[in-house]
Amino acid sequence: MIRALILDLDNCLAAANEVGDELFAPAFDAISRANDGSHSAESLKLAFADMWRHPLDWVAAKHGLSDGMLEAGRRVFCTLEVTRPMHGYGDLAILSELQVQRFLVTSGFRRLQESKIRALKLGPHFTAIHVDAIDEQDRLGKHGVFRKILREHRLSPSEVLVVGDSADSEIEAGNRLGMTTVQTLRPGVPPTSAATLHIHSLADLKALLTATNS
Repeated sequence: MIRALILDLDNCLAAANEVGDELFAPAFDAISRANDGSHSAESLKLAFADMWRHPLDWVAAKHGLSDGMLEAGRRVFCTLEVTRPMHGYGDLAILSELQVQRFLVTSGFRRLQESKIRALKLGPHFTAIHVDAIDEQDRLGKHGVFRKILREHRLSPSEVLVVGDSADSEIEAGNRLGMTTVQTLRPGVPPTSAATLHIHSLADLKALLTATNS
């Protein structure tokens, strides 16, 4: 019996690039200016592309960004926020039709992620919302946040579906805790065999939940 869902935000409920390239441009410019010549324009382009799907610290580690480049990006990213409405993938109304507890867990800079949540008007759809803030020292990480949800809401791993796009983030954390993981194959999301199941939309999620709990 599934009693709860843990859902990701970016590339699960809304495309990460819905905020517009112009929002991230100052951060990308700051990182480029801090480049000491170790990265070509092409390698930086690849790193910036990853920043639409992964947190800055993860991208910095993968692409070998210097401490100076990381700090330059961090200083700008922590000031960014969405100031216009967002629409998500168009199926967000289905969230209220999912008759289980729903938790939103999203990683990123707190100010930016909370502004997305407001722009999408997600608050009423969730039992609780957690930002795994990479700009805060007491960060738990998604694994820690998931454990906290289990403990505080008296849920067992077998009673929870983890739903998101990233094999290295929510899918990995859910698998470590013994939860069923569901990858959302939104446009541009590469499938991973690490996920237990795969869906393309929240309508698919509703059908999966109905079938599992019937």
